[in-house]
Amino acid sequence: MNLHIRRLALLFIAMLTVVTSSVAHAQQTTADGFAIPQPGRQFTFPRDHGSHPEFRTEWWYITGHLDAKDGRRFGFQVTFFRQANRQPDGSARHLHLAHTALLDAATGKFIHQERLNREGWDASSSTAALDVRNGNWTLTQDTNTQRLHLAATVHADALLTLELEPVKPLVFFGENGVSRKGVSQSAASHYLTFPRLKASGSLKLGSETLEVSGDAWMDHEFSSSQLDEGQVGWDWAALQFHDGTEMMVYRMRRADGSTDAASRLVTIAKDGTQRALKADAFSWKEHTRWKSPRSGAEYPIEVEVAFEDRKYRLRPLTKDQEQGGDITGLPYWEGACDVLDAKGNVVGRAFLELAGYAGNLRKHLGGKQ
Repeated sequence: MNLHIRRLALLFIAMLTVVTSSVAHAQQTTADGFAIPQPGRQFTFPRDHGSHPEFRTEWWYITGHLDAKDGRRFGFQVTFFRQANRQPDGSARHLHLAHTALLDAATGKFIHQERLNREGWDASSSTAALDVRNGNWTLTQDTNTQRLHLAATVHADALLTLELEPVKPLVFFGENGVSRKGVSQSAASHYLTFPRLKASGSLKLGSETLEVSGDAWMDHEFSSSQLDEGQVGWDWAALQFHDGTEMMVYRMRRADGSTDAASRLVTIAKDGTQRALKADAFSWKEHTRWKSPRSGAEYPIEVEVAFEDRKYRLRPLTKDQEQGGDITGLPYWEGACDVLDAKGNVVGRAFLELAGYAGNLRKHLGGKQ
């Protein structure tokens, strides 16, 4: 790994996760001039599906479950990150990190790849509409039909080409347009989601090309910080139930292992109506841990989420779905799962993300404890 590129990558992740504690301009910007999410923001589309360079950090995240005509099942993830850092002359330099991953559920084979590029001819994110690129990985939207177009490879092993059709309204998570991640005003984001997209297209594996279809989930989030003081990582999951409803839940983890009060669970009805529950209204229980032979991290890869009279278990399709770390040095677990109800019936599909288990993110990156 080129040492200069690795330093850029570590800078990228450090700025992604470590909260900026000093803020100015009536708490509307960070000390170095990046925007802090404000309540009541008026969103305008297609512009707000695009990039927001006034914020330090932004990502477009797509996961999904695909079925081939021959009965084979696949899970995929494609995420594009944009990260800005302030230069001595006051300008902002943007870096673009991207991840792709693919799981063959039948064989348990899991492949993944990372990329890091400076903004320019090889990586960009439009401010006019959804058009993000990192090499030959692209995510765009047809502003007339609202369809999304995704193309990505995983090394030379796989090529995924998909059309993604929103079948439910866009969801805005948080109160008054702001999704809080901690007590600090800057520990927040604007968080937009297409909770269900109909996916169709092709998956090329070596010389074999499969026609695939299924459901996908897309998050678009922008902020200028994520982890707050005392937080060491997060657990997050997106559940898509067979009855046409969805659920998103995130658990911000504190250094003592407890759940931060900023954690939330949100249910999404068939008509797109959402209902949010605070941290004390749901539970997150670990069932199975898996230790990575590469990073040594132990991840709680099978968990149970319970609230009111409902209880769901997320069961991974395979244990080893650890990725990342080749460039950043900070691996995480991001995996395709089945959703089981209290009776053990499979009632949906999900993706589970576990970050900060390969080491305290704030400690690793020099944050205050």
